[in-house]
Amino acid sequence: MTHRDKTPSRGTSPDRAGHGRTEEELREALRVLAGGVLPDPDAYRTARGEWLRRERRRRLVLAVLITVVFTLATLIGLWVLNQAPSDPGVIFSGTGAPVADGTSLPRPSP
Repeated sequence: MTHRDKTPSRGTSPDRAGHGRTEEELREALRVLAGGVLPDPDAYRTARGEWLRRERRRRLVLAVLITVVFTLATLIGLWVLNQAPSDPGVIFSGTGAPVADGTSLPRPSP
């Protein structure tokens, strides 16, 4: 700690003249000001109503968002399935019988 750290700043000493009087005047002024404030009798009911209204709105927005996402996913899925080729592929040739008359592939010898 240096000498400068031990020295109080100018004008902050507790024994300064008028310091206690100004503080008391400020306290008195704030006490009078606070005494003139009257609470609104419907303050709680109003605040609770606003909170419930916001909660309902959040739930409605969430329900609409879920519905939109589900609908879009369904439509995109149907569109993708509709884009598949309609002609049969190699696996499903439509004959129904396995092809056994051709030669099989050579097997490696152990």
